[in-house]
Amino acid sequence: MMVDRAMLRRIYNWCIDAAHKPYALWILGAVAFAESSFFPVPPDIMLLPMSLAQPRRAWLFAGVCTAASVAGGILGYLIGAVLYDSLGHWLIHLYGLEGKVEAFRASYAQWGAVIILLKGLTPIPYKLVTITSGFAGYNIWLFVLCSIVARGGRFFVVAVLLNRYGDFIRAELEKRLALWVSVLTIILLLGFYIAYRLI
Repeated sequence: MMVDRAMLRRIYNWCIDAAHKPYALWILGAVAFAESSFFPVPPDIMLLPMSLAQPRRAWLFAGVCTAASVAGGILGYLIGAVLYDSLGHWLIHLYGLEGKVEAFRASYAQWGAVIILLKGLTPIPYKLVTITSGFAGYNIWLFVLCSIVARGGRFFVVAVLLNRYGDFIRAELEKRLALWVSVLTIILLLGFYIAYRLI
C-alpha cells in the first residue's frame, strides 16, 4: 500500500510540475483529443493537477480541453462513419458494447442531441458517443455543436471550481491523495458500467 501511495505521489507531483512546462498544453490537448476517439483515460488526469498548480490558467486549460476533445470527437465520428466495420467495431468490442450499438443507433432518431449532451457531461466514456454518432449517421454539424456545449460545460465547470477554490481543493487533495484518486477511479469505472448498462 505504501508503494502505491508513493507511486501516486510521484505521478501527482509530475503532473503538478508539468503544468509549468512549455509542453504542458500539448500534453493536455493530446490526452483530451485521444480520449474522445480511442484512449480510455479522461483528460481530467492532466486538467485537475494543472489547474491546481495554476488556478488562474484554469480557463485556458479548460479551453484547450474543449477544443481538443471536440476535434478528437470528430475523429471518433469519422471512425464510426467510415471505419466502423474495422476500427470502429474493434473499439466498441474492446469496451464490450457491440451488442448494444444497434439499440443506441435507433435511439438517435429521437434523442440524438439529448444523448450527446447528457453523455458528454457525464463520466461515460465520450468515445462511445462519438463513434456511435458517426455509425448512426447523426448530423455532423449538430454533433459538433452539441459536443462543444457538452464538453465545454464539463471542463469549464472544473475551471470555475478550481479557479475559485483551487487552494482549498489542492490542500485537501494532497492531504488524502490516495482516497481522492480512488474516488476518481470509481467514478471512471462507474462511467463504463453506466455506458454498458444504458447504451
